[in-house]
Amino acid sequence: MLARVWSAAITGIDAVKVGVEVDVSGGLPAIVMLGLPDAAVVESKQRVRATFKNTGLNFPMRRIVINLTPADLRKEGPAFDLPISVGLLAASEQVSADLLGDYLFLGEVSLDGSLRPVTGVLPIATSALSMGITGLVVPTDNAQEAAVVEGLDVYAFDNIVQVVSFLNNPSRHEPVKFNFNEEPTIFTNSNVDLKDVKGQAHARRALEVAAAGGHNLIFVGPPGSGKTMLARRLPTIMPPLSFTEALEVTRIHSVVGLLKNRGKLVQDRPFRTPHHSASGPSLVGGGSVPRPGEISLAHQGVLFLDELTEFKRDVLEYLRQPLEDGSVTITRTKQSVTFPAQFTLVASTNPCACGYYGDAIQSCTCSPRQREQYWAKLSGPLMDRIDLQVTVGRLKAEEITQQSTGEESLSVRERVMEARKRATIRFQDEPSLRCNAHMQSRHLQKWCCLDDTSRNLLEAAIRKLGLSARASDRILKVSRTIADLGGDDEIKAHHVAEAIQYRTIDRMQ
Repeated sequence: MLARVWSAAITGIDAVKVGVEVDVSGGLPAIVMLGLPDAAVVESKQRVRATFKNTGLNFPMRRIVINLTPADLRKEGPAFDLPISVGLLAASEQVSADLLGDYLFLGEVSLDGSLRPVTGVLPIATSALSMGITGLVVPTDNAQEAAVVEGLDVYAFDNIVQVVSFLNNPSRHEPVKFNFNEEPTIFTNSNVDLKDVKGQAHARRALEVAAAGGHNLIFVGPPGSGKTMLARRLPTIMPPLSFTEALEVTRIHSVVGLLKNRGKLVQDRPFRTPHHSASGPSLVGGGSVPRPGEISLAHQGVLFLDELTEFKRDVLEYLRQPLEDGSVTITRTKQSVTFPAQFTLVASTNPCACGYYGDAIQSCTCSPRQREQYWAKLSGPLMDRIDLQVTVGRLKAEEITQQSTGEESLSVRERVMEARKRATIRFQDEPSLRCNAHMQSRHLQKWCCLDDTSRNLLEAAIRKLGLSARASDRILKVSRTIADLGGDDEIKAHHVAEAIQYRTIDRMQ
């Protein structure tokens, strides 16, 4: 007898519907598996056989052919254990086949029949309705993750015996419910707060501007000046994730298997800190079967590159296209996958190889030639894409010993959220824009108009600093954000002047 069960496979962060066809016919007992299964899928034959034996189910001792369609798509992972088991049960007439066309099955099956959670359930659930699927059957530990998708009936079970009961008596089981009215949790990591930063008023202001406009940022300063400490506090002043943003982030983390709590959406802004020895594929994604890299894991959050000049130049050049487009496309021989990568880049670096160029206390030991070679590791096009370039100086003795604390993250976040609200109202007819940093040239002409004084100031900066057209556009975007923080509808000369001050590296050249 032939039975067909639906499952799904992950390509990028999207899902493809996979048919699991099981044919049980006469002949010598054997199991043949077709459809480009990987080792984990092929091993499911032995897991399923042992599961049937240990749970009292009847494993058909006949010739069994299992075909995974489409045949040219690589099938990976243990998530096909459950659909293969259900297909065998249906083909051997141990369960009713009435529901098989409406439901999609996912789950790893243990030898004792219990169901283990699998990765990538959320992307599959979000794609299920478009596949013509109305229900999803998953392990209990994946239940809340799948139930996030509204309009999809999700049934969760602890073991294969419960699945058999559901297929034979579906009316006895209720789908899992998800509370869509629950408010997202605001970032509340009490161990990290902007108030812990002493002094550095200019750097703190730059963090506020970066959070309000989604601008990329680099800190330049000697060792021990607090660059890393400042960067780690950026997520605490960024707005909490909206439901849509949380869903996007959770989908990516689900594919990679990084969900710490499968029952909830990711609520905190991602903060990724890859080591400077990271390769290009680990940063942007890749592999024979493309997987998300660090820039996609930082989607809607922060990618922090500490000691930027220690990264290989060719690795840093991989960032140029994602920084501009907000996504990255990985192309392989048989497929092309696009991953979202809309992140805020924060970097830190010393001003020279010894780290003390421009320091008021310790003298720099680098020659002009060495300093030139040091900065040559960072290309002009890459630096053009970093809106805020900020010098962080050594703290004074009285600042180090002061007992008073700075402004806390919660207060700064309130100003950031007000500025973002102004931008949201402005972009209400442009759904692709979420913050000022995402504006294109046509948007600048509409929302970043300058008066004569501001225009003359910007033109003088372009001539004196040798700024590119892209760098001047970045100044306009930052000016727009500074105006939003000040509650101003029009960009004024002092907004442009402050934005120009954030081009530290350009002024160092």
